[in-house]
Amino acid sequence: MADIAPSLLAADFSRLRDEVVALDMAGIQVLHLDSMDGMFVPNITFGPPVIKAIRRHTSMLFDVHLMIADPVRYLDDYVDAGAGILTVHYEACERPGDVLRLIRARGVRAGLSIKPETPVAAVEDLLGETDLVLVMSVNPGFGGQGFIPSALEKLEKLSKLKTKHGYEYTVEADGGINSSNIRQVADAGAELIVTGSAFFKTDDYIERTKFFRSLLNG
Repeated sequence: MADIAPSLLAADFSRLRDEVVALDMAGIQVLHLDSMDGMFVPNITFGPPVIKAIRRHTSMLFDVHLMIADPVRYLDDYVDAGAGILTVHYEACERPGDVLRLIRARGVRAGLSIKPETPVAAVEDLLGETDLVLVMSVNPGFGGQGFIPSALEKLEKLSKLKTKHGYEYTVEADGGINSSNIRQVADAGAELIVTGSAFFKTDDYIERTKFFRSLLNG
């Protein structure tokens, strides 16, 4: 059964604690956190100090997406801040398999993300070592972009490879997903779907959560 992971990038940064508590009260299980360094992507968001500050206010699983140029350097900081999943970009790692093993050795789940231009074939040899594969359906760095349809083929391929080889990774999709295409994304194979501006357009997160889950599972 597919589920949503709201992206804190689209929340009100002036009241992050209240936003996190409201999401928790709405029954959200996974919170997606985009950490950007201004190098791997052109934008800058937040890092371990902010994640640590909001960690104390919720029991949600923190799905931390590292859009940073040197992820290994900061792994311990993100783990200590409370990450439950650490996802690194294939394109940011010289030896992605080693990075995935380092993350797992720290007791958290290891995820691998691919940009829109990166084919699934590039990461096939790594699928047995990852707990999550994140397909970017926009170019990483900014919220509010349009969905790139070629992501659907990647989701389908990852789902088939998972079944064929008995892999246990979660297939995740992120970028440009809203009420008009979320079911299509789930049908393609996404099990965890990041929702950004489409989710946060209302203050009633309880109803918004029910609405998106009804689209996925209704």
